[in-house]
Amino acid sequence: MNPATPSEENLADHSSASVAALRQYLEMAKRLELDTDAILAPLNFPSDLLTDNTRRVSLAQFEQAVSRLISASGDALFGLHTSEHIEPAFYSVQGYISLNCATLKEAMTMIPLYEKIVGDMGVSDFSYKDDLTLLRWKSQLDNSLVKRHVRENIISSWFRFTQNFLKVSEKPEAVWFEHAAPTDATALQQYQDLFQCPVEFSRPYTGLWISNENLNIRIQQADEKLLRVLLEHATQQLNEIEKGLTLSEQIKGMLRLMLNQQIPSSELIADKLGISVRTLQRKLNDEGTSYKEVLNELRQELAMHYVKNSTLNFDVIATKLGFSEPRSFYRSFKKWTGSTAKQYRQAAIAEH
Repeated sequence: MNPATPSEENLADHSSASVAALRQYLEMAKRLELDTDAILAPLNFPSDLLTDNTRRVSLAQFEQAVSRLISASGDALFGLHTSEHIEPAFYSVQGYISLNCATLKEAMTMIPLYEKIVGDMGVSDFSYKDDLTLLRWKSQLDNSLVKRHVRENIISSWFRFTQNFLKVSEKPEAVWFEHAAPTDATALQQYQDLFQCPVEFSRPYTGLWISNENLNIRIQQADEKLLRVLLEHATQQLNEIEKGLTLSEQIKGMLRLMLNQQIPSSELIADKLGISVRTLQRKLNDEGTSYKEVLNELRQELAMHYVKNSTLNFDVIATKLGFSEPRSFYRSFKKWTGSTAKQYRQAAIAEH
């Protein structure tokens, strides 16, 4: 059975953004002394919504709010400038996860796994060329103006976050944007002043090119015990966000963290969901699957993600996925993909 994927209609119905992600744009507007209440009044947000980082808005509301703030600012580089005010809290728990990862590589690998907590504005993945890794971001927004500003905000915020909070002083090898360069020379210079490396426009992807050597830079304040607590909290948040999805997707959210500790039994998962094992089995059967299939599908999805999108040692990946020994992981991966983990990674590198 292929890994289950929610239908496009289902995903669209549940696409959202955290208030924390929107707060960065609001902070920039306030620093420009804009009347944010008046600007957002037509959206009819509840009065207490934008003061609570744990709340969410629909992706359409996020896009409308950012569009109105861009227009009110009159700033052609509003998205780029907004990154000046980046704080870990604007990434929700994912920001604090990054602060406590052992290396920049580990922090980057966590982004695609937990970015849904921040919102559905886009998805991240990796591309490779020679000794470089491209951390790229693909927008899922519709409005072309908002898309440009959010792209620039995402990339510049990633850069500032690593510089200011992870204390990584090394600069990227290059920065890419899919959209065209600004025609104003003064505006163009601002990109160079910020990134201090080649900035290229009209490229096939949007992202940061980072040397593989710099990915191994250790994060000084990393706390492994705190990281485990944060990952558990992140998993709980994903479960809440995905409540409107299928039971199998909810279970996958719970398993993402628990696989690092053990292979959870169906009894344990049922207990955490507050239902009986028989009810769990019946509901999954109604979805055309079983607990064993859901577990195997998630392990396959994560295995393919780690092999393709990270440089983690294969034995480490095996441990992350709950395999008692690496040989079992290698056999399973060959069964899932038809190729060895090494061949799969090499093909991914060659593809890009």
